[in-house]
Amino acid sequence: MPIDESLPFRPLNIAVLTVSDTRDAASDRSGDTLVERLIGAGHRLAARIIIRDEVPALAAQLNAWIDDQAIDVIITTGGTGVTGRDVTPEALDAVMEKPIPGFGELFRWLSFQSIGTSTIQSRACAGVARGTYIFCLPGSTGAVKDGWDGILASQLDSRHRPCNFADLIPRLQER
Repeated sequence: MPIDESLPFRPLNIAVLTVSDTRDAASDRSGDTLVERLIGAGHRLAARIIIRDEVPALAAQLNAWIDDQAIDVIITTGGTGVTGRDVTPEALDAVMEKPIPGFGELFRWLSFQSIGTSTIQSRACAGVARGTYIFCLPGSTGAVKDGWDGILASQLDSRHRPCNFADLIPRLQER
């Protein structure tokens, strides 16, 4: 999609939340991939944490970051599957004001090109809560690459035309 190079790039403050019962800082490859990409694109890493697959803990961390005026965007990786321990979409539902259904639909379309029908197992999702975007990606490095490279890199770039999520941040809390 077109980037209008005549416009200034506005970096966003992005928090990264890895959802996992087994990963730690040394083994969080999907979180590392996401951080590398967002910094490489010129954005700022505002915060990063790993939390177990527990709705109350996830919702509490999301709420803390949503209330932090220094954070524009939250991106999660992990916990979007269909097993009993995969609860990231439920945590998003607990805090979200407006869903962005097209994100999950587009993610699965892009992912289909990489992994075929296995993409049906992903519950990638997104929404807005109190002026903060939240995007929930699956926990594989391939999924992070699909989500960032195929959607978020352009939609979080204020120069992307005809429109982008970045330009809407000041208006997310309009009533």
